[in-house]
Amino acid sequence: MPTLHVCPLSRVPDTVLATGATHLLTLVTVGMPVERPASIPAANHTVIGVSDIAAPQAGHVLPGDEHVAALLDVIRAWPREKPLVIHCYAGISRSPAAAYIAACALAPERDEDEIAQALRAASPSATPNRLFVEIADRLLGREGRMVAAIARIGRGADAFEGTPFVLALA
Repeated sequence: MPTLHVCPLSRVPDTVLATGATHLLTLVTVGMPVERPASIPAANHTVIGVSDIAAPQAGHVLPGDEHVAALLDVIRAWPREKPLVIHCYAGISRSPAAAYIAACALAPERDEDEIAQALRAASPSATPNRLFVEIADRLLGREGRMVAAIARIGRGADAFEGTPFVLALA
């Protein structure tokens, strides 16, 4: 069964090594340096430059349709023989949102609340970026159910950075 592994930037090398992942999805602020682990081919590493915000702020990149569409392209192209590692700076907002979006996109028949509850069980600190989820909900035709499910699990526990976690796709 394919799995999504979510972690903060500081844990990328360990997570890639431990999982045997061959694909990496990075969601970080534009210009943030990110070193790709040697075991990840350059063609299998996607960087989406976007800030962790839900409203416009000077000097930041607001998540938009193009960012979520790029995320969905990566998810759909991922061959699923090996795990996919998704990370952002802290592993709390952008990358959990991406994992939730991926699970919803790859299992359109699966209930949004079930996926959100699985996310919460896997990561007590996950607080998925609301705007990312709103955009994905619209692009995936989920009619507000993704947004509502994430609202029901609420804000995660306070943390400096998230603990790596796994989100299964089934």
